[in-house]
Amino acid sequence: MMPITRHQIIAIGALPLALLAPALARADAAKGAQLAQLWCASCHVIGNSAANPVQVGPPSFPAIAKGNLSAARLRAFLTKPHGSMPDLSLTRAEISDLVAYIETLR
Repeated sequence: MMPITRHQIIAIGALPLALLAPALARADAAKGAQLAQLWCASCHVIGNSAANPVQVGPPSFPAIAKGNLSAARLRAFLTKPHGSMPDLSLTRAEISDLVAYIETLR
């Protein structure tokens, strides 16, 4: 049996990213903004607004965007209900769209 080369290890490591790339490429930040307005704006500040500089309640989307959660961690976080947030049962595509929108606020 031949040993695995460095190039093969890199190719194997890149495979999950290659499989995820089409789903990530289809994420639509504009749809994510619409979803945020529809489902999230009643509790979260959605856009870049300086109207309330003191954060009370759930974090604003800009604060989430500037936090230390990667897109992958945001996606994982949104797959399960959290805190007092209702279970919206978002699809994978909707989650990707929301994450794409949050990424635009970074």
